[in-house]
Amino acid sequence: MLQAINVQKSFGETGVLKGVSVRVSRGEVVAIIGRSGSGKSTLLRCMNNLETIDSGEIRIGGEALVTTGADGRPVYKKDKALRMLMLKMGMVFQDYNLFPHYSVLKNLTMAQQLVLGRSKAEATQKARALLDKVGLADKASEYPCNLSGGQCQRVAIARALCMDPDILCFDEPTSALDPQLTQEVLSVIRQLADEERTMIVVTHEMNFARDVADRVIYMENGLVVEDGPAQEVLGANRSEAIKAFAGEANY
Repeated sequence: MLQAINVQKSFGETGVLKGVSVRVSRGEVVAIIGRSGSGKSTLLRCMNNLETIDSGEIRIGGEALVTTGADGRPVYKKDKALRMLMLKMGMVFQDYNLFPHYSVLKNLTMAQQLVLGRSKAEATQKARALLDKVGLADKASEYPCNLSGGQCQRVAIARALCMDPDILCFDEPTSALDPQLTQEVLSVIRQLADEERTMIVVTHEMNFARDVADRVIYMENGLVVEDGPAQEVLGANRSEAIKAFAGEANY
């Protein structure tokens, strides 16, 4: 479903991704964990074409988003083909990225109409169904400023789902939320996992990663240090590297 092969990315003289390879299969939930600065969010942004890579390869559904040319430089898909490929990816950011001057409903319908060409009626029907799914059916006419952080994040999840992505990505979706609001958002993601949606979640929530993810990838200093079943990576017999990162407690 998605492959990153030997991906390298630097910002100036600082190497952030140092040859990262990751594979995600259809219907799989993969949690990416690691300390701040380990490269996990940058990897996710590269997969979503929000950052360009320096070299390597990224494939989505078997199609190349980017490869490396004979000169060692990245070669990306062109224009329309690139836009069509990126529709397979949905992204939920830690700070929501909702349009503050649009109602919740318009936040969900605008891209459907402009990008997918859906009629207003079709886009509205889709949006209302997904707002109901995330428990916010009564908030369609509200503006983001009138919502809690947890509600904003659930709106952002519904907005991503409106575009029918094949792969849904979350970049630390609960990092700005208090514990109660965190549970609101994680319960929605758990529901999506139960539906066997393909998801990649960058998270600091160890309980969630262990209980909901199929696999956990642990990154450190721009490298994948561990990649395995969640119950093994975060289980009682976790490695010394994971103990140093997440401690020895049973979550």
